[in-house]
Amino acid sequence: MSKIKTMFYCQNCGAQSSKWIGKCPACGEWNTYVEEVIQRDDDKNELHGFVIDSIAKPELIGEISVDSEKRINTFDDELNRVLGGGIVPGSLVLVGGEPGIGKSTLLLQVALNIKKIKVLYITGEESAQQIKMRADRIGIKNNDCLILTETSTKNIFSQIEIIKPDLLIVDSIQTLHTDIIESSAGSISQIRECASELQKFSKLTNTPVFLIGHITKDGNLAGPKILEHMVDTVLQFEGDRNYGFRILRSVKNRFGSTSELGIYEMQNTGLRQVTNPSEVLISERDENVSGVSIASTMEGMRSMLIEVQALVSTAAYGTPQRSSTGFDTRRLNMLLAVLEKRCGFKLGTKDVFLNIAGGIKVDDPAIDLAVIIAILSSNLDISIENNFCFAAEIGLSGEIRPASNIEQRISEADKLGFKKIFISKYNKITSGTKNYNIEICLVKKIEDIFKFLFL
Repeated sequence: MSKIKTMFYCQNCGAQSSKWIGKCPACGEWNTYVEEVIQRDDDKNELHGFVIDSIAKPELIGEISVDSEKRINTFDDELNRVLGGGIVPGSLVLVGGEPGIGKSTLLLQVALNIKKIKVLYITGEESAQQIKMRADRIGIKNNDCLILTETSTKNIFSQIEIIKPDLLIVDSIQTLHTDIIESSAGSISQIRECASELQKFSKLTNTPVFLIGHITKDGNLAGPKILEHMVDTVLQFEGDRNYGFRILRSVKNRFGSTSELGIYEMQNTGLRQVTNPSEVLISERDENVSGVSIASTMEGMRSMLIEVQALVSTAAYGTPQRSSTGFDTRRLNMLLAVLEKRCGFKLGTKDVFLNIAGGIKVDDPAIDLAVIIAILSSNLDISIENNFCFAAEIGLSGEIRPASNIEQRISEADKLGFKKIFISKYNKITSGTKNYNIEICLVKKIEDIFKFLFL
């Protein structure tokens, strides 16, 4: 009888130890080490019926033939953009996000939208009847999509061998378990081993596999960090559940850019693609209101216009408040200090509240100018024209610094019918911008734009 080997794994970061430790030396969390039994049969060279080829031999890089395989169209323009043009055959994609954000809905829509491809949707969290109810709510008919409610990888691969699907979707990787490891489903070793089996299957059969992954309370993907290293693409599905908008970001992508993102709107009938996010992030108003400005921002490689709202009032309780939603509070304090020190505006005794409309979070420094304009507009109670927009960063000396990708910002503002865009004088403008209908206003310091808008 062989001796059973046990190891202690941190359930937060995946670090391992030969004995129990109170505090994890890798991530610093307390009481996260759990003992797990490890049983491996290293003599087997088989993956549940899929025989692994013989030992690979080294090849000269110049003699390796590269076949330009055609990507699989998901019939979802936002997802295609994030993936780099479609699904690469044989790729392993991990989709993570908070509970209830819409991960299962997104991949079920993908499974139902893809045509002439046999899709196997494996679920360990819901029954087949619940999946059917969601499919009826989405309203997409597809008889080529197969549903399997199973958590054992041995049974899953036996069904895969019979069905031979063209696309595999697993919801979720934390619910699977393999007989090789004697531990509960969702443990570090189970997640690692199940992902390893799916990776081998994906590479051997050239079948793309989508994995849905849970996240921890810190917002990181649950399970060992090696899970993110094993997969080809890591997609983060995020958004505020109080708002309808969802953003699909590419954290890692071996077959495309990580700067792209997709935007969706959650509706009763599923996720709707938002092709022009600027129109839904800017509210329609019949009259001009003080404290509102429009900023041209970049999310990845996408330009969009957002609405910045500010409210400045006298501090009622002595100590002024500084609060922001969707914008870094520390950067707001810095901009207020610049207005106080460099420009002479007395805002130290006033409450300042800032909000980015639409419930999105922005970390683009090029919206600094729009934030300052909204604050000054609310402080003076003077409204800004609805067809003015701003794109520039503010320096600590009060100068207006250039923004990156300025031509994309100008093009987006021109497409939406804005009359003027205020940018830094130091931005390099090419001759192609002369074809735009929008007027480009170059400013050097805050005083220049203040005189133009408020005097």
